[in-house]
Parts: sequence; C-alpha cells; structure tokens
Amino acid sequence: MHSSSKRRLTASATTALAAALAVVAVSPVLSADASSSGKGRARSVIFINGDGMAAAHREAARLYLAGLDGQLTMDQLPVSGQLTTSPHDPKTAITDSAAAATAWATGVKTYNGAISVDVDGKPLPTLGQQAKQAGKSTGLVTTAQVTDASPAAFFAQTANRSAQDEIARQYLAVSKPDVILGGGEDWWLPAGTPGAWPDKPAEDPTEASKGTKGNLVDQAKADGYQYVSNAQQLDSARHGKLLGLFSNEEMFQQRAEGEGDVYSPAVDLATMTKKALDTLSTNKKGFFLLVEEEGIDEFAHENNAPRTLQALESLENAVKVARAYVDANPDTLLVVTGDHECGGLTVEDTSAGDESGTAPSTEDGPFPVKGSKLQFVMDWTTGGHTGADVPVTAVGPLAEQFTGKHPNTHVHEVLSQILTSRH
Repeated sequence: MHSSSKRRLTASATTALAAALAVVAVSPVLSADASSSGKGRARSVIFINGDGMAAAHREAARLYLAGLDGQLTMDQLPVSGQLTTSPHDPKTAITDSAAAATAWATGVKTYNGAISVDVDGKPLPTLGQQAKQAGKSTGLVTTAQVTDASPAAFFAQTANRSAQDEIARQYLAVSKPDVILGGGEDWWLPAGTPGAWPDKPAEDPTEASKGTKGNLVDQAKADGYQYVSNAQQLDSARHGKLLGLFSNEEMFQQRAEGEGDVYSPAVDLATMTKKALDTLSTNKKGFFLLVEEEGIDEFAHENNAPRTLQALESLENAVKVARAYVDANPDTLLVVTGDHECGGLTVEDTSAGDESGTAPSTEDGPFPVKGSKLQFVMDWTTGGHTGADVPVTAVGPLAEQFTGKHPNTHVHEVLSQILTSRH
C-alpha cells in the first residue's frame, strides 16, 4: 500500500475514533432518573431469585410449560445478561447461597456461610437496610424459611447462616422489613413452644420450635406486625406491617423422588408476592421486595426433576404477578436471576445411548414438550452447586445495565442506584 493511502486510512481512523469518543463523552450514564421505557424516575425494585436456577433449569421449564416455540414470562423481559457467581472463600471457587446473596446485597464477595459480613467477619451495609433508611418500604417473600440465607443477606448480618433465630431477631430489632412472608416458624419460637405449626409433624418429625431468642412471634405482634399462618388469614390481612409464617421450616419436603418429597406450599409464591406488592406499594417513596423460590435449589440437590419443574412453575407464576405490577407501574425495576447453579443440570434428547453415567449422573424423565409429541430428559451431574453462569433478565428503570456478562456484585451496583436514593 502507498504511504499516501496509509495516511488517508490513518486520518479516517482518527476521525472515526474522535467521533466515537465524542459520543461517549456526551452520552450520559444511565441513572435512576432514566427508564428503559422512558417513563421517569425509578422508585421501586422487585428482585426475584430462583435459588439454584441457571440456564438449563430455565430451558427445561420453557419446554415443559411453554413449548418448543413458547417463552416463559421470565425470559420475555427485554434485557438479558449473565452473572458469574464465584465467592471469596479460601476453600472453594463454588458459591453457596449465603455468599451469593451477600454479593447482591452488599456488593462485596465473601466466604460461604457468611450473611452480609466480609471475609474478616465485619458487618456490611445491606440494601434492605439502606432502602429503609431512604424511606422506602421493604419486604421479603420466600418458600424457604424467611430467615434462610438469601433473604437474610438483605436484612441481617451474621458470620454463620445457621443462626436463623438471630437473623429473625435482627429483622425485628434492626432492619425491620415491613412484610415478611414464607416458612420457618420454628426459628421464631423457643424450644417446647409450638406455634400455629405443631412440633414434630408427621411429614417430618425432626421439625420443631428451636429458637433461643425468646418468643419472636409475640415480639413481632408487640412491634405492630399482623401475624398470619394460613392462606385465609393472609388474604384478610390489612395493609401495614405483616409477618406470615406458613410452615415449620421450608414450605415443602425436599427429598428424592418417591421418598416423601412434597411440593405443596400452604400459600403459593404468587399469592404471597401479590399480597406483598399490595402492601408495600402504598409507600409513595417506593419499595424493595425480594422474592425467592427455594424449591428449585432444594429439589435439584436431590436430583428430583419432577419437583424441580413444579418449583420452576411456581417461580414463573410469581414472575407473572411481578411483571403485571411493573406494566402498571413503570417506575419499578424487575430483575429475575438465580444465585448459583445446582445439580449440574443439562437438557437432553431421550436417546437411550445418551446416558452419561450412574448416580448422581442420572437422567430424569422423559418429560413432555408442551403442545407437541416431543419429549426431553433432565440429566444431573452432581447433587451440589456448580460454577456455571446464571442468566439475568430485567425490565424497567436501569434494566439496560444488566446487558453483558458481570460478576454477581453487579446486582448491587444497579439496585443501589434506586434503593439508596431518597428522591
């Protein structure tokens, strides 16, 4: 190439680069004043966690619930990306729910088992507490114990996720979420003091009240919470502070197939989500709501595909409720993701020659592809967590910031722009 041609190309490239830099310079960073729908300031966040859910879980649910050409509501959200999930744990590169949720809630990576404390055990500010300080209402909805790792990380700080009675105490004394709905009554009552849910139920005689912080149900009532323990009471509950505990522990029995496994929550996740939104949305300053379906993770640990699909359907129904709310309230950001992958799951053809090994690497199924004669199987490779990326989908203000691949701490970076604002 002649030197004059090179100079022309160099000049053209320089001009193009300058133009690109000018665009960057004048293009504002998306803020909480902006919305993916262009409809004004962000006030509220609905953050939905399919515990243990990654891409294969979502694909199995899509085939089973929506069909070959269908889409789940959670996958119809217009913005999508990926999150990595590794913790800062000296023993492993694979996260648990506590470290993963701490990354979301605080923006800091930590060790497995930690609830919003850093690697040295120092308490960290959490989004749930910061949202309350900004004048917003806050709430959590889960099919796990309400004091389990994922919700706890947003509203408590403790060096050990197992201290669920201490987490419950902190809810009442420190972070004070306005709505608390899910399982785990056992942790709110002292040993020997059964509540609405009797000790040693037939489906699991190991379940019984075990708290060490006094009668926290009575304390909640004294603090102005309505306490409900069944669907009818929840439906009748008035607006205001609300505590609902609908099981001794998780709202299901997580076992292998045919070994007493039950997924039949006393109140379904979508109903709890709707009640929480009705209650929290009365605050003109906005709200933060965490919604979690725990059954995906628990049944994936058991390599129990039929129950995993039930839990995924439960999550999808809750997402429908949340999406309807966002459609009517475009100042709300909705995010759907998972804290980590569980089960090493993949979705496979039904070919008998496709089996990859013996337990725990076993196939479940076949399951029907909705609306067709086709079938698929779900193949597990482990009974534990893996390091696979998790999809994230979003709609509403700041949703665009989830485009691309990010560490899970990116969730905190986005949500904090809305939840720490006092506007």
